[in-house]
Amino acid sequence: MEMWSQETIAKIKQKAATGKYTVQSMGSTRDLPHFDDLIILPAQNSRPPIDNYREPCETKTVIGSRFAENPLELDYPIMLGAMSFGALNESSKIAFAKGCTAMGISVNTGEGGMLPSKRKHAEKLIVQYASGRFGVSAKYLRSADAIELKIGQGAKPGMGGHLMGEKVTEKVSKIRGIPVGTDALSPARHMDIVGPEDLSFKISQLREITDWKVPIIVKYSPGRVKDDVKIAVKAGADAVAIDGMQAGTGAAPRVGIEHVGIPTIAALVEANNALEETGLRDEVSLIISGGIRHGADIAKALALGADAVQIATSAMISIGCVMCRQCHLGRCPAGITSNDPEFEKKLAPDAEQRFINYTTAITRELKMLTQLTGLTDVHNLDIDDLRSLSLLTSAVTGVRLVGT
Repeated sequence: MEMWSQETIAKIKQKAATGKYTVQSMGSTRDLPHFDDLIILPAQNSRPPIDNYREPCETKTVIGSRFAENPLELDYPIMLGAMSFGALNESSKIAFAKGCTAMGISVNTGEGGMLPSKRKHAEKLIVQYASGRFGVSAKYLRSADAIELKIGQGAKPGMGGHLMGEKVTEKVSKIRGIPVGTDALSPARHMDIVGPEDLSFKISQLREITDWKVPIIVKYSPGRVKDDVKIAVKAGADAVAIDGMQAGTGAAPRVGIEHVGIPTIAALVEANNALEETGLRDEVSLIISGGIRHGADIAKALALGADAVQIATSAMISIGCVMCRQCHLGRCPAGITSNDPEFEKKLAPDAEQRFINYTTAITRELKMLTQLTGLTDVHNLDIDDLRSLSLLTSAVTGVRLVGT
């Protein structure tokens, strides 16, 4: 990459003119180690392949069975990532809720509270409990099929959520409990979670409110992953979700998006190693997100230790996102992230079906890749089914370098 590119020069001039840093949507544009650096080994004589066209492949996934009375049961190891109302409009939220229900996978409220229409259409709903506590109540928590206790996110590590005032309409204001037109700025941390003991108390509090019925998922950004995962496990989490550096966001400072956190595959491996070291790998579910695009990414993530993946940016693209990186301004040309009725009506009328088609395709890819390795269950993929194409990725993941 050119050090003094025209884009870099333009950003410097913009800062000189305004005294402000750049805020943008989506995720990092840097060339980082990713799933593309890994390849999947096909079965031949040493282990025969399974016929994708004639033989079944198991995809059922259970999340959060450690302590929860009712763990989350999914038809596939895929979950829709957290995207709040406000960051997305009501029409796109409903389209995703209906699509996830049709596919037998979970949908997530994000940190902006719950739309009544979303609960109506979502069969498997994860509610997020974030530092801003927007829309949080006992009723909100008890309506959940799982609770995601958000400590951090991949594209905004070490920072709280940020919804620009331009997107805080009357309806968003009512759901979030904030004035119309004001920025919604979540604290960088939960004010009542300062240390590891506080996390344990918070998880216990959430369990008491929900009568121990639903899984508690602790979500982290990709920092000191191994230490954080061990803290979550000790605190009693049913599952841990790690959002890698390649994750997206509705709005964040560009300097944080591009220069903070570790790549998704590195975060995944650290998290899996942490669970192995605690001796609770089979009890605590591991969820990964950040740059998941297709069935191959999912297969590789499962092979590296994930129990499920979360998708968000790819889901938005499936219903029409053109990656213009204007989510934070409220003028989405695809009608996905804008709360202005004139823009919202631009959402593709078949958005729900497009999402269903996309998730159907990537689950078929996942099953195909699993079977060509000679396996009949996607959760039996492991690190020995992979090889690395680069020394860096091999060092980061522990995957053998191709040809060695």
